[in-house]
Parts: sequence; structure tokens; C-alpha cells
Amino acid sequence: MKKWLMMVVSAVLLAGLLSACGTSDKSSGDGGKEEKVLKMGTSADYKPFEYIDTAKSDNIIGFDVDIAKAITKKLGYKLQIQDMEFNGLVTALQNKQIDFVLAGMTPNEERKKSVDFSDIYYSANHLIISKKDSGIKTKEDLKGKTVGVQLGSIQEGIAQDLKNKEKINLKIESRNRIPELIQEVTAGRYDAAIIEDTVAKGYLKNDKKLAGYEIPVVEEAGSAIAFQKGSKLTKEFNAELKKMKENGELDKLIVKWFGADAK
Repeated sequence: MKKWLMMVVSAVLLAGLLSACGTSDKSSGDGGKEEKVLKMGTSADYKPFEYIDTAKSDNIIGFDVDIAKAITKKLGYKLQIQDMEFNGLVTALQNKQIDFVLAGMTPNEERKKSVDFSDIYYSANHLIISKKDSGIKTKEDLKGKTVGVQLGSIQEGIAQDLKNKEKINLKIESRNRIPELIQEVTAGRYDAAIIEDTVAKGYLKNDKKLAGYEIPVVEEAGSAIAFQKGSKLTKEFNAELKKMKENGELDKLIVKWFGADAK
């Protein structure tokens, strides 16, 4: 009898364990229906695209976040946001740890080999950020200088082009986060940093000892949403992006996060 009872108990416990292992990671909404969840990867150090205002909360906010919320809501998805190093975003997509990337990412040819991209949703320029007394005002002034860039960013590629294609003898240093680059410049360990203008404006505004000068770039720089290769989301997101451009919703977000002069 005891043996039979133990067998029953063991069977019940095993069934419970199997049931727990098979639980969906999708959240249940009203009526017990499962909600479709999309995981967005980003690097929350890129104000005003994505950042954390620690004085107010631990939530990631910004231009890209608002775009993601708007599109996923319209498509009927629940949004989850994962903060990670910018340099690891493409790999995370390839490994299917996340469903898409919204992080001010530029769709260059190298990235296109690994992931698919949406249409461009915002275009920007690039600035050389240095101390006002550095004497650096043009890309030619970077000769013999140490220049900081974000690891894996389009600015890293620009710096490499300046060095290898334009033969400007400069030393390139990479960091994972934009605040680290600014810190290195203000501390005098870097002579300059190359940063997207929309992001750089905030640092220039807050530190009057810094100056910014635009780098002319032949190819248009712009931000797009990255997806896994062959993902159906690319088409779905593009359709919603088009609607947001046509109905003025995207322009409203641009004004909200970058100001009226950014349009």
C-alpha cells in the first residue's frame, strides 16, 4: 500500500514539473488569451534615442522607445525592452535572444550581411566633440590625435575611414557607452570623440567647455530598425512606419525628443 501510494505521489509531482516546464513565456491578457510578446534590444546610453532618467525612474525612455511602443501596440504585441551593450545587439538578434533592435542603428553594408533593416526613420549627422581650446575644428585637425568612438557604432567606421581611406594619422580608441567617451575627452585622455549630432547636442549644452564640429559624410547617415534575417516583422514594422510618416505621428515624436528645429 505504501509502495503504491509513493508511486502515485511521484507521478503527481512529475506531472507538475512537466507542466511547469511547458509554461509559455507569453503573458496572459484579459479572458486568459495569450499576448504576443516582442523583445526589443537597445543600448540605453544614447539620449534622446534611449536612456534612463535616474532622477525619475529606472525605466528606459526616449525617441526609439516611443516608436517601438507605438508600432508594437498597433500590431497587437506586448513590448519588452532589454538593455545591453551596443556592440552585442546584432549578435543578440542572430542568436534570437531579441526580436528587433531600436538603438539609433545605421544600416551599413557590414550589418546588412547579418540582419535585415527597416526603412530609415530618422537621419542625422556626425560631430567631432572636443574641448574648445583643443584647436580641433575639422577632420584634418585630428592628425596625430586620439579619437574616441562607441564600439560597434557607425562612428567607429567613420574614424576607420578617416584613418585608412583619407590617410589621417589618428589613434582610435573604443568604449561601450557614450558617457564614457565624453568623460575621456573632458579628462584629457582623448583629444576628441565622434558622436551623432542629435546625441552630442545634449552634452554640448550641459558642458560649455566642449565644442562640436560636423564631419562631412558622403553617404547619408540614418537610423533604422534591425530584425533577424527573413523576419516577417520587417514588413509589418515598415508598413506602420510609413503610416506614422504620412499621418504626422513620427514628426510629433521628433519634435517631442529633438525640438522643432530637428524636423
